Amino acid sequence: AVYGLQNADLIVALGARFDDRVTGKLDSFAPDATVVHADIDPAEIGKNRHADVPIVGDARHVIDELIAAVTVERAAGRVTGHDDWWAQLDDLRNRYPLGYEEPGDGTLSPQYVIKRLGEIAGPDTIFVAGVGQHQMWASQFISYEKPYTWLNSGGAGTMGYAVPAAMGAKVGKPDTVVWGIDGDGCFQMTNQELATCALEGIPVKIAVINNGNLGMVRQWQTLFYGERYSNTELGTHKHRIPDFVKLAEALGCVGLRCENAADVDKTIEAAMAINDAPVVVDFVVGKDAMVWPMVPAGTSNDEIMFARGVRPVFDEDDI
Repeated sequence: AVYGLQNADLIVALGARFDDRVTGKLDSFAPDATVVHADIDPAEIGKNRHADVPIVGDARHVIDELIAAVTVERAAGRVTGHDDWWAQLDDLRNRYPLGYEEPGDGTLSPQYVIKRLGEIAGPDTIFVAGVGQHQMWASQFISYEKPYTWLNSGGAGTMGYAVPAAMGAKVGKPDTVVWGIDGDGCFQMTNQELATCALEGIPVKIAVINNGNLGMVRQWQTLFYGERYSNTELGTHKHRIPDFVKLAEALGCVGLRCENAADVDKTIEAAMAINDAPVVVDFVVGKDAMVWPMVPAGTSNDEIMFARGVRPVFDEDDI
């Protein structure tokens, strides 16, 4: 996807801020692309990236008009095929498929937990995520098939988003299963709202991906700061402070814990079977799992890392 943006000749951006989490180093972002930028807020258009075609309006109406315009172009025979472009993208997908390495120390893989959660809960489930590694894995390893089933704060980066957002989603759609996927750091910012869920009868389900650390910060300290770890260990592994199962019970919820791959499915199924109370599952995972791919801060999106010490080869002539 990053390669596609970098090498596109046309980008249609609907409600996008072009923040640095998307663009990387701004002056090297998609250098050859014509940008059609639509936003309901005129202040956003051209704020970071020049818009060749600025459109102020509600995305719903803009999309309708764009479809009508493309339909006219297609009927007139002015729309060309994209077979070469799709072939290029498909080649990249084949060479660099989505995947992850199992932890070498035998700990539970967070990617596996999230993948199985998506598969067991099913496509009608609403998933909500906090901010950090678990957010990235939730966006990668759950196959979202329906609109409005993936809620997260995106580039706004609001740690603590998951629990209250899950609560709101469940109130809005009480007959739909709602899973919040949270990190042990994020969860400690707003887990007190589970008391509201218990008192008001809002049976959300929260999967705490507990790696004992502020995982995303730890990943950066591992990769770019010589493993000099500062203020990232939380104590939720070594000391179980807090003990998330006991905390859940204290807040009127059902608390469960899973520490190995063999128990993942039955733990998720046990949580799915409880529909009369909020559920918190403490998934104790390894501390060294990393999110890939990634782009280091302040660099061009061309500097994408596929894995530790591995950068994709985009030019077929270099293979």
